[in-house]
Amino acid sequence: MVDTVWIWASPSWPHLTYDYERLAGPLRRARAAGDRLFGKAEAIGADELALVQRDVWSGEAVATAAIEGESLELASVRSSVARRLGITPVFVASVPRNVEGLLDVMESAAADWDSDLTEERLCRWQGSLFPGGGSALRSIATGCYRSHDDPMQIVSGPSGRETVHYEAPPSAAVRAEMRNFLDWFNRTRGTSFDGILRAGLAHLWFETIHPFEDGNGRIGRAIVDMALAQDVRLPTRLHGVSTELRRRQAEYYDALNQAQRGTGDVTVWLEWFTSVCADSCQASAALIDEALVRARFWSDHKHVALNERQRKVLNKMLEAGPGRFEGGLTQRKYVAMTGAATATATRDIVSLLDKGMLVQGDAAGRSTNYNLSIPGWAWTPTAKR
Repeated sequence: MVDTVWIWASPSWPHLTYDYERLAGPLRRARAAGDRLFGKAEAIGADELALVQRDVWSGEAVATAAIEGESLELASVRSSVARRLGITPVFVASVPRNVEGLLDVMESAAADWDSDLTEERLCRWQGSLFPGGGSALRSIATGCYRSHDDPMQIVSGPSGRETVHYEAPPSAAVRAEMRNFLDWFNRTRGTSFDGILRAGLAHLWFETIHPFEDGNGRIGRAIVDMALAQDVRLPTRLHGVSTELRRRQAEYYDALNQAQRGTGDVTVWLEWFTSVCADSCQASAALIDEALVRARFWSDHKHVALNERQRKVLNKMLEAGPGRFEGGLTQRKYVAMTGAATATATRDIVSLLDKGMLVQGDAAGRSTNYNLSIPGWAWTPTAKR
């Protein structure tokens, strides 16, 4: 017997309601954060913007997988993302098929924003996530909606004492449920429907149906990416929503769980989701600020003569972010990065100090370290990226 606590069992389903007046303030904050983000994006050059997109997209891929308990190697993700953005990667890493599949899904969601979301497209996305037909522990149905008779449940706890956090509609209802969802999603594209609220509703609606045996979370977050790209009418990869959801993962699960119960008033969910969008835009804007710092650093020192070793080390430090090159630069690190002899490394570092491009920290002796000389940026030598 269906437990009527679930939102899809409500007589009003799939009609979802919300209090727009309560959401007006959070929406203004999110819109302002988005305007600042895209305004800053227009202020930097194409090369620096591509690096920001690489960092956001790579972080998003790692985060959306981590939410599902899957750990991806950042280096391989960044290598594939750089190639897709036309950036020459620092090194070419071997990229597993499942990572390429996830990036294919994310790329399709953003790049092909101005096209319908269809059953065929969703099934292709889901199949891309599981190129081997599942994991080492179990096989799953890929490239199609779920069809098993057992309830689709999200549970935790030991066998025999599981806690059911959510139970989705029965498999027999999935195709009809998805037709309703896809019709609404495609019909509301490009209309006056607020794009942020539309993205939040789309994610909740899709996760409530839970149409696949596995991969629903990653696909649901790709749908958010697609909806936000449709909102700004750009194939943007600057929204870092999955990264923010990962940072607030316990809240994320709780907010979804609460919204999937009751009668269909999803104001609280949308209020929370809108705050996530605002915070994700602020985080991406901070990355652009760092890109502007990098550009200004080289502009300020454009007439300074540097050898290739020095330029390589400075670029590494700038890429880590002002004040976040772990432990600061040391003579030993300089040698490791450039292959220079110790005496050469010492001369290079002294030269950079004399040119005003590095500053020395408080430590002395073997602990002597250095960081970039960037006015207005605090130096925290032990900070980690």
